Amino acid sequence: MTTEERRAALEAIAAEVSTCTDCRLAQGRTRAVPGEGSPDTEVVLVGEGPGQNEDRQGRPFVGAAGSLLQELLGMIGWKREDVFITNVVKCRPPNNRDPEPDEIAACQPYLRRQLEVLDPAVLVTLGRFSLQTFMPGDRISRVHGTSRPIDPSTGARAATGYALYHPAAALRQGSLKETMQRDMAAVPDLLIRARAERAADSPDAEEPTDAPDATAQTEDASMNDNEQYGLL
Repeated sequence: MTTEERRAALEAIAAEVSTCTDCRLAQGRTRAVPGEGSPDTEVVLVGEGPGQNEDRQGRPFVGAAGSLLQELLGMIGWKREDVFITNVVKCRPPNNRDPEPDEIAACQPYLRRQLEVLDPAVLVTLGRFSLQTFMPGDRISRVHGTSRPIDPSTGARAATGYALYHPAAALRQGSLKETMQRDMAAVPDLLIRARAERAADSPDAEEPTDAPDATAQTEDASMNDNEQYGLL
């Protein structure tokens, strides 16, 4: 798929999400929140669901949790435009309650199609609902900062999953911010490993042209973070 083909496919999915009435969440939404980011990225971040600010703007992670997520990405020299950010459910649950299983199931086809289009090397789960979607049975307190292969049936054909706390959890419990910083710092090296694994499985695969650069720190200790982890 070319960049334009991926972009068009993602826009088509977003258009369907914006008019979706497949579950009760559609009744109370202001705007659906399909997700956004680079169509050429190798890294997809999946959260739980939109909050009040996201519901108003139709964009994921634009409130306080979004500001923290941007800070964490900036720490490794990435911007939100370098990755793709979405949620397990695309409409805000009333009063920010937890999404119900049938609501997650109703949104699952959209998320699966997004992942099929993007074909990420690394899929970062943000919080327990995303974790349960991609790594069922695990607990975030036990597996944060660890990785495992993602089931291809989720739409992520050959992705390595990586578990992070949801940024909102760090806003509620300040001590988790340092944990999230440590965990996020490992993502660039994880991307290097995921690329190598995919290349071994598909020697002729082409590297996306707009992917975050996960150059290892060991290559040049004199380089600053932006130089090491900026765009290719």
